[in-house]
Amino acid sequence: MTYQLPSQQEFSARVLDWYDANARALPWRSLPGQRPDPYHVWLSEIMLQQTTVVTVGPYFDKFLTLWPTVQHMAAAPLDDILTVWAGLGYYARARNLHKCAIDICDKFAGTFPNNREDLLTLPGIGPYTAAAISSIAFDRAEVVVDGNIERIIARLFRIDTALPAAKKPITEYAAHLTPCGRPGDYAQALMDIGATICTPRNPKCAQCPVSVTCTAFAEGDMERYPVKAPKKAKPTRRGVIFWIEAEGGVVLLRRREEKGLLGGMMEFPSSPWQEAAIAPDAALEQLRESAGLNINGPMIHKTLVRHTFTHFHLELQPVVLVMAQKANLSLPGSSWVRPEEFENYALPTLMKKVVTSVQSPQTDFL
Repeated sequence: MTYQLPSQQEFSARVLDWYDANARALPWRSLPGQRPDPYHVWLSEIMLQQTTVVTVGPYFDKFLTLWPTVQHMAAAPLDDILTVWAGLGYYARARNLHKCAIDICDKFAGTFPNNREDLLTLPGIGPYTAAAISSIAFDRAEVVVDGNIERIIARLFRIDTALPAAKKPITEYAAHLTPCGRPGDYAQALMDIGATICTPRNPKCAQCPVSVTCTAFAEGDMERYPVKAPKKAKPTRRGVIFWIEAEGGVVLLRRREEKGLLGGMMEFPSSPWQEAAIAPDAALEQLRESAGLNINGPMIHKTLVRHTFTHFHLELQPVVLVMAQKANLSLPGSSWVRPEEFENYALPTLMKKVVTSVQSPQTDFL
């Protein structure tokens, strides 16, 4: 069946009328009649990538308390940014956040560029984020397509192409509907409709201001869209991770390389993460060689830690080792830290799971 494109004027009017009455109150969103702060828009958009609004709220407030302007963030040590970011995941975002703040101060005199082209030159800002900042902060008529808007457009036109290939036709349809007037409000309105009404499951179509133009609603197959390609099975990687404790209760931490997974974050020393399991004795021998540590004594086997990343599952076997005294370290970026001071270090969620496992009373002596 062929469907006619809804008129841009009618569609955007319905969306904006709904927004004027139902807009969500969000910490980073300006009040009606106020100009959005580009710093707030940028910070929230980076935080919201792969993360929910509920999770982001407290992080956003804490970042603004610590670094109220882009100049404050640029002047902050990366370690501080990573420490406060811990728990949000996708840590490359935090590293790019810091780099971007520095570039804005160095290259744009501390003022956010107001167009998509200049925004795209900044670290961590891709096509979607550039369009969102340009639209919301500077009211430019950019085509903004996040996951919520993607779902709305796919349902409006019953786009049968599976994602990610569907992104091209979805963007083309979205461009047809994007108005020149109030484009920032329009983009935020669609985000709100997607988050609260046009949800992945059980959409509330009776409350939707544009259901009259929605072909999926007309056909009654809303949940079929957007069509997604079958997910590939994730491999499982395994490793042994060491809680090495010395006199005074201090524990050995080391910093991961800045690039790559969990880049720049702190961790407990571990064997490489690989699909083949490794015995704790063999992993310990690897650590002795790489760190130059003379580690001996009984190993205490703690509860297995499981974690899932974007592309793989991870199983880590925590092992506790107690040394009579602190050793000199040849491990790059390493330090001895008391557990009560862990909160001052950039420990990702995975490492916090290791802490929970180690501090659990359940143990097995190997």
